[in-house]
Amino acid sequence: MNKLVVLGSVNADHVLQVPSFPRPGETLHGRNYQVIPGGKGANQAVAAARLHADIGFIACVGDDSFGINIRENFKIDGIDITAVKMQPNCPTGIAMIQVSDNGENSICLSAEANAKLTATAIAPDLERIRQADYLLMQLETPLCGIEKAAQVAKAANTVVILNPAPARALSDDLLACVNIITPNETEAEVLTGITVTDADSAQRAANVLHAKGIKTVMITLGAKGVWLSQNGNGDIIAGFRVEATDTTAAGDTFNGAFVTGLLEDLPLESAVKFAHAAAAISVTRFGAQTSIPTRDEVDDFLAQQS
Repeated sequence: MNKLVVLGSVNADHVLQVPSFPRPGETLHGRNYQVIPGGKGANQAVAAARLHADIGFIACVGDDSFGINIRENFKIDGIDITAVKMQPNCPTGIAMIQVSDNGENSICLSAEANAKLTATAIAPDLERIRQADYLLMQLETPLCGIEKAAQVAKAANTVVILNPAPARALSDDLLACVNIITPNETEAEVLTGITVTDADSAQRAANVLHAKGIKTVMITLGAKGVWLSQNGNGDIIAGFRVEATDTTAAGDTFNGAFVTGLLEDLPLESAVKFAHAAAAISVTRFGAQTSIPTRDEVDDFLAQQS
């Protein structure tokens, strides 16, 4: 069994570079159209695998050519694909992504095969979750499956890390199963009702999540770094300054790298720094999984920073 299990989405990312985002009714000429492997679950699984984590992935893909090929790509990256299920007569999930010249992105999703990752579908995989040290999840697949996995993990003392993206309200029952949560400012506001603008508001938002039973809260603040709060005490852990090309998978790379650091018994702050380095490299490149660095690249980056 794998030490890390990632449960989540797989998408075919249809990516177009644009000078700026079009206004309603406006047509713009884009360039560099590509179809790139993506999906928050897959991105986080690939990030962990490329950084040498012992990882298994629970997901659903379509029986289209993308779904068939992506399973093989996962295997090449070193992911255990035993629980990556192929859905008959169903396309793999898709994301339509526009990337502006300043590196920001705009994304529309269609779940397709991801919608099949229900509590019933993951029943054969629950023992895999029980045996793992860590379970990493996001919110691009049905909540019933996420909640079931979290409950099983908690009962088995598997550490649950939730990246609550895309932003949505979550039940207290689910949050009570979570050990570590990694929202960005928008997601933190949706979960707590507190607008995160500075250290004080970040800590107040963290305290709301602590009160729901979550021991470790990490609010990602983009270029500013991460607000890390444990048991009501928080501080900023700064990231690395780089020239951003495309931020599409930065958060996913961060999450996959962070849990890899934990698997290697790094102290919490060191695991965050390791994740910052991986994310910093990813934003200098185009696309989702095409931007995720290898272990050697992250180690070299950190050596240059020291």
